Amino acid sequence: MTAVLARRAPVAKLAASGLLSLVALLTRDPLALGFLIAVSLVLAPAFGVGFADLLRRAWPVLAAAVGIVLTLALFSADRSGDVILHFGPFLMTSSVLNASLSLALRLLALALPALLTFASTDPTDLADSLVQHAKAPPRFAFGALAAFRLLGLFHDEWRTIAMARRARGLRRAFFNTAFVLLVGAIRRGVRLAVAMDARGFDSGAPRTIARPQHFGAADWALIAGALIVAALTLSLAGL
Repeated sequence: MTAVLARRAPVAKLAASGLLSLVALLTRDPLALGFLIAVSLVLAPAFGVGFADLLRRAWPVLAAAVGIVLTLALFSADRSGDVILHFGPFLMTSSVLNASLSLALRLLALALPALLTFASTDPTDLADSLVQHAKAPPRFAFGALAAFRLLGLFHDEWRTIAMARRARGLRRAFFNTAFVLLVGAIRRGVRLAVAMDARGFDSGAPRTIARPQHFGAADWALIAGALIVAALTLSLAGL
């Protein structure tokens, strides 16, 4: 990617995302969490992620946030405060609204920085950066790379399994399909582990670096910027 923040070292982006996620966990103040979300949305183009692409990636998180609001409106034990909306079992009071809104905003504030990081990071560059900059063991880093690469196959395999079941006249049962997918994933993981061991990933011998990763002033600036945003967020939350 050519976007300015997308070119930063993967470890720097992970560190910045981790700082913002930690701050999101420390507060439930809607103003502070809204500030974090606004910063993520403003910086999305700098990561090379358009708003349409971000929405496509974040729709499960948005659905979960809506689910939090609906669940608390139906089952919350504390329904004090003014009644805002009452329809059948759906009772939204001011206390329920504040609680559900803060939890939904926290979920979005946790998810958006991570989405921007992984959407703008090549898995191979991530593994190389983990080894070179974070000094992670190669076995762990490249095992994570292999797992990350295989995640994209799940959707295609799910569709293939569903089509095969339909061709055999079987029902498209969710749990049966998920079980078949799980078994296939375990088998592939075992074959992949054997192949990695055969290539010396667990030998303990020093490994050469085929793709050197640069970590410079711009990467430190990204982490410093995340620290500034985190400090501003905590000040807005009164912490």
